[in-house]
Amino acid sequence: MALLWGAINMIASKPRLSAIQLCSKPDIEANLAEINKIISQLCTKHPSCKEHLVVLPECCLYFGGKDKEQLTIAEPIGLGYMQQQLASIAKQHGIYLLAGTIPIISANGQKFTASSLLYTPNGELAAHYQKMHLFDVNVDDSEASYRESNSTDAGTTTTVVNLDQMKLGMTVCYDLRFPELFRTLTTLAANIITVPSAFTKVTGTAHWQVLLQARAIENQVYIVAANQQGTHQNGRQTFGHSMIINPWGEILAIKEQGNGYVSAEFDLDLLTKIRSDIPVASHNKFSVSLK
Repeated sequence: MALLWGAINMIASKPRLSAIQLCSKPDIEANLAEINKIISQLCTKHPSCKEHLVVLPECCLYFGGKDKEQLTIAEPIGLGYMQQQLASIAKQHGIYLLAGTIPIISANGQKFTASSLLYTPNGELAAHYQKMHLFDVNVDDSEASYRESNSTDAGTTTTVVNLDQMKLGMTVCYDLRFPELFRTLTTLAANIITVPSAFTKVTGTAHWQVLLQARAIENQVYIVAANQQGTHQNGRQTFGHSMIINPWGEILAIKEQGNGYVSAEFDLDLLTKIRSDIPVASHNKFSVSLK
């Protein structure tokens, strides 16, 4: 009877969404060890998920050094030590693992793309997205000026990947301020949008939560936002507050500070009902396109 009940639970279980929060270092091995430790804790608590999407923050394997150092560790897409290790973690735990971003060498070799990579439970690279909107801004913090485009090439294409019930649209950090991208992903059938980030403490305090909730409500999607947190080795401060938001804009789980995770179920029935009750997509009078 116990075995039968366990089997029923496995069949009935809903997909799970999780976000990992880190204070990443300019040390690949240390970050890999921390990621594996947190995911082990997460999967021990939720062992029976048929589908489990785990999202890492932006710059998950190397952060807190100089931006130009990212170029020295950048890898070709599909090849290299960082990608091998991420694939291994996905396979070890039987999860869909979205590596927030790692540096992928650009075609000319002079810059890299901030690439978000999705691995299947078999450790295969299923999709990738290159951050489209680069953080070239002035912020009233210790850094003062951010010029991401000095070392990073912007992506030019959107990415939505079909994971059975989950239709995953991919964004990164500063993309959050551009609702047109989120609307485009929803038009392409996304029902979950991931937002791996390294949102600064200043901008995060002002805008992080309200923007995430707005994007969830506008597009009637689940938002999985995994952020960096704390003070990093180079003095940069990130906001934390990783969270999962449902299509009604409700925060299902939040981790304000510290390394760790947040997790919640993906409820397709709820999403379908919200979209049926308030059919925003069919009422919309506007279309969007890339420049």
